[in-house]
Amino acid sequence: MIEHRSQDGVLSLTLNRPERGNALGPDLVEALLSAVQTAFDNREHHTLVLRGAGRHFCTGLDLSDLDQSSDGEMLLRLVRIETLLSLIWQAPLRTVAVAQGRAWGAGADLFACCERRVASADASFRFPGAQFGIVLGTRRLAERVGVDRARQIVLEGGQWDARQATAAGLVTELAQEPPMAVGGSGLADADPGQSAAAQPGQPAAAQTEPLVDAATAQAIRAATRLQAGDADLAALVRSASVPGLRQRMQAYRARQMAARPT
Repeated sequence: MIEHRSQDGVLSLTLNRPERGNALGPDLVEALLSAVQTAFDNREHHTLVLRGAGRHFCTGLDLSDLDQSSDGEMLLRLVRIETLLSLIWQAPLRTVAVAQGRAWGAGADLFACCERRVASADASFRFPGAQFGIVLGTRRLAERVGVDRARQIVLEGGQWDARQATAAGLVTELAQEPPMAVGGSGLADADPGQSAAAQPGQPAAAQTEPLVDAATAQAIRAATRLQAGDADLAALVRSASVPGLRQRMQAYRARQMAARPT
């Protein structure tokens, strides 16, 4: 479910449910929470890289069992996702997300949480949670792209391709080659200026050794991030606790299926 790879201070975690587009079901979220917390507790790592196996980085919240779930169960899932996003946002080390294909919904929020954000040319980004009444990740997105852009894409239900996301500030660098489709193990960056010690299959954003010691880097990160985790969680819970959450999600899913080309 989560593929681990550690080398020279860089830990890569790959979401490995390609048959579901790496959608965030409860088991995957809990596995990712555990792996991320372990990485942050391990002082041997200076960089955490998040990837998705297969065609897509992460297609969002897994709704495959929505019809069998209650409002309370869906609320708990969203709370655990917000817990994961907040954990990564407040990371004490460098975080890098590498996206290909769809980074939608909670997958786009996961991407936005990371400090360095790499996308292949085929990547696309959507933030549809507001369409079923959820406030999730919008404040963090606004810090990345600005309030006006964040509000527009969330409220108007738009989609950014990789170049639009780069222009907006969501993507910090475009990949020179797409990730490998099997196992999520590759983003070979052929930058001729990279170090001879660069790791094969790692994005350029993860290849440089930190110039600042770990304690100072952690303090700098804490000082330059708006710490609003409780406010983000409160906004999510207020929105998701409005009765009829499952029905709103079902209606959203039905609209999406009806809009698909036949």
